[in-house]
Amino acid sequence: MPENMQDIRLVKRRLRQECLLYRERLDPAEKARLENKIANKVFNLWSFRESGLILSYVAKPLEVDTRPIILGAFERGKNVAVPRCIPGTLQIEFLLITSLDDLRPGAYGIAEPDPDRCRPLPDAQRSICIVPALAFDAEGYRLGFGKGYFDRFLSAYKGVKAGICFDACVLDKLPRGKYDKQVDFLLTESRMLRY
Repeated sequence: MPENMQDIRLVKRRLRQECLLYRERLDPAEKARLENKIANKVFNLWSFRESGLILSYVAKPLEVDTRPIILGAFERGKNVAVPRCIPGTLQIEFLLITSLDDLRPGAYGIAEPDPDRCRPLPDAQRSICIVPALAFDAEGYRLGFGKGYFDRFLSAYKGVKAGICFDACVLDKLPRGKYDKQVDFLLTESRMLRY
């Protein structure tokens, strides 16, 4: 393995730990307040308002909660698809859900669509995708949890990519590899950046 690749992994590991520590220390009421502001920015995004299909991750406790965004999409008459990890691979597929009741515990304890109740999304290209990250940088590149599932999906995705993150987890510049993709929008509790 090239030496610079090892250095990138070490830097990313340290940054992940710092962002996780911030999120662990965030007061639940403050977290909910910040998430509400982020959700409202998503709802006001032209690409969200105009799209009939929303792709969204289902948040783990330390992530920006996407349930309000998913419910808001349903209230606005939009179709919603969320990812599930394809067993035995490092790939995700998006399945259409009709409510949060379609979710069940999946890989890594993440809520996923029940494949017995939900149908696969035939085409995700004409959509907006809410992109998860532990951190983003000021240029719209993300730092994920390190497994690469979303990176693989985003490498082929042609729709609008909207990253959501807390201000405190937006860094000046992240180390990046050749497969890292920039989001089209970055939404935090205080700003919306377009790339």
